[in-house]
Amino acid sequence: MNKRTKALADRLELGALALANLAAVLTETEWQLRLPRGGRKIGVIVHHVASIYPLEIKLAQSIAEGRPITDVTWEKIHEMNAAHAKKFDDVTKAQAMELLRRNSAAAAAAIRELSDDDLDEFVPVSLYSDAPLTCQFFLEDHPLRHSYHHLAQIRAALNSLMRAA
Repeated sequence: MNKRTKALADRLELGALALANLAAVLTETEWQLRLPRGGRKIGVIVHHVASIYPLEIKLAQSIAEGRPITDVTWEKIHEMNAAHAKKFDDVTKAQAMELLRRNSAAAAAAIRELSDDDLDEFVPVSLYSDAPLTCQFFLEDHPLRHSYHHLAQIRAALNSLMRAA
């Protein structure tokens, strides 16, 4: 492990912890609240973040190995997210929290195994119109940012609910 990978992994863990801490205090009503954009329940979003870490890490490792990312598009991601939301519509807080704990720890451990050369490797990434992107960019834009992105959405929805009450 080096300074860069430790910092990336630590930031991923902090985001997952912030999401977990918020999720832990949600009421069942809040857990079931649907977000305005996309209509997914808060609980489904927490489970989504947890469940996608392995795929995001696998893609980052592919970049680190110099293998281009092909056939990953925003359309496919939206389809995958919709299927996930349908399948896990009734996910419990305990299930989602355990998956978040386990998968974020595994993702952080995988990041810590990377080298500076791995982080600097770049390949075309179909998700971004085949732009040549580094492994570090992908890590920061996907597994690391993911929990923070959805945490902000959840907080906004909860704040809106509180203002309406």
